[in-house]
Amino acid sequence: MASFLHSRFLELLLLLSLTPFLSADIQESFHQCLSTIQTPNTFFTPNTPNFTQILNSTAQNRRCVTPSSPIPHAIFTPLNEAHIQAAVICAKKLGIHLRLRSGGHDYECVSYMSSMNLPFVLIDLSKLRAINVDIADNSVWVEAGATVGELYYRVAEKSNTHAVATGLCTSLGVGGHVTGGAYGTMLRKYGLTVDNALDAKIVNADGQILDRKSMGEDVFWAISGGGGGSYGVIVSWKLKLVPVPATVTVFNVVRTLEQGATKILLKWQHVASKLDEDLFIRVFIQPSNVTGTTKRTISTTYDAVFLGGVDRLMEIMKQSFPELGLQKEDCFEMSWLESVMFSAGFNKTIPTSFLLTGKPAFFNHFKAKSDFVRTPIPETGLEGIWRRLLKEELPILLWNPYGGMMGRIPESSTPFPHRNGVLFKAHYVNRWVVQEEKAMKKHYKWIRELYKYMGQYVPMNPRAAYVNYRDLDLGMNDINGGNTSFLKASSWGRSYFKDNFMRLVKIKTEFDPDNFFRHEQSIPIFPWK
Repeated sequence: MASFLHSRFLELLLLLSLTPFLSADIQESFHQCLSTIQTPNTFFTPNTPNFTQILNSTAQNRRCVTPSSPIPHAIFTPLNEAHIQAAVICAKKLGIHLRLRSGGHDYECVSYMSSMNLPFVLIDLSKLRAINVDIADNSVWVEAGATVGELYYRVAEKSNTHAVATGLCTSLGVGGHVTGGAYGTMLRKYGLTVDNALDAKIVNADGQILDRKSMGEDVFWAISGGGGGSYGVIVSWKLKLVPVPATVTVFNVVRTLEQGATKILLKWQHVASKLDEDLFIRVFIQPSNVTGTTKRTISTTYDAVFLGGVDRLMEIMKQSFPELGLQKEDCFEMSWLESVMFSAGFNKTIPTSFLLTGKPAFFNHFKAKSDFVRTPIPETGLEGIWRRLLKEELPILLWNPYGGMMGRIPESSTPFPHRNGVLFKAHYVNRWVVQEEKAMKKHYKWIRELYKYMGQYVPMNPRAAYVNYRDLDLGMNDINGGNTSFLKASSWGRSYFKDNFMRLVKIKTEFDPDNFFRHEQSIPIFPWK
């Protein structure tokens, strides 16, 4: 197979060298260039009847789906590695800018939108969904367009005591998800997905397919947490399988202000990162109505997965976190795969086979931000958060505990540096229903003010952020498509990657010196060479 793809690749290069450059029409020239490998129903333009449906099919953030949003000149949906090679070669030959999408969860939509004033083509990897589970090798190869849910399901088909340490949202595309680090309910036990990455295949700017050996350890390090869309097109990942018990336990417990939510959350901040590594308890925080009234309150929902049975869980909770008041009847024992559905928010009546559809539980209009908290927020600080939450319509905060394995992995082991000393990752999301300019400005203003308020409770040099929760407020590239503004990039680069940023830049400069793969927050090249 490898020799066939190599010969096909050389044949394509020869054909392209004979193809005249057509500058008048991006759609026509790109389509003609791809005609050597073109198959039906893989190339779409705005004139194609189902173009909008395909563009919006995995657009998780609905604020990017408006009539005024910039759209690609074309969408290409490759069916195999050779198609990706062709797309990259054609785009580079014709000077066409590319955007790469595997799942569409990108918070700022840079995987399928552009503010760089450059005409662009979207390479949609959603057709690349092959998953090859090898229990004997304790590994799985998964293509970029497969979803996290599909990956979980296919592994569980082979074994109910094996899993992959990856995401909570089942509709995440694996390709882009892993490039940012990727975490799930087992991060305290096994670390991030990139901590369990064994190999990868990537198409570089010359259209070559490289694996870990041929790309080199530096590039493999860079793509394993350095963010998507900077080094090439991720084709597939090889991930380590991790052991899980046949039975796990979950619970979902709500505590409101009237039930002592503030003091319970204060205690959670002190203990969540120190609990048994088998236990992951995250917290959802949002305004709600007091039961039976129109009065607003704050609800804190403790959502947990425990890698074990209910009896041991109850012992741990009574010893380490009795303030929550967890009761045995609050807990449910189930398989690991069923816990995936539980954590993703699916109704218990929905079968696990639904994961094979790759569909999300919901779509939203939203703007999000993140912090990594290293010291507990005091009670007065929490009360300040409550006041702000009660002024907005649909905000939600998600706090994910760290500790365990996350505290034992060095910051430089992958580009993702937010490890030892982090108590929890704070995720701020503001959602809205109607996409209207005046309302959107109001919602943006609210979350920016909350973020400013939270600055007093987190380290500020740099103020850390999670690259998979991309936030263009942190800085932007040169929107005119020239060399990246290095000073601006250094600002958001240090937020996402801390001291690892400069190593990422060095690798990018050597691996993609023409900065072919770029977007608003891609890793820049050095401005001097």
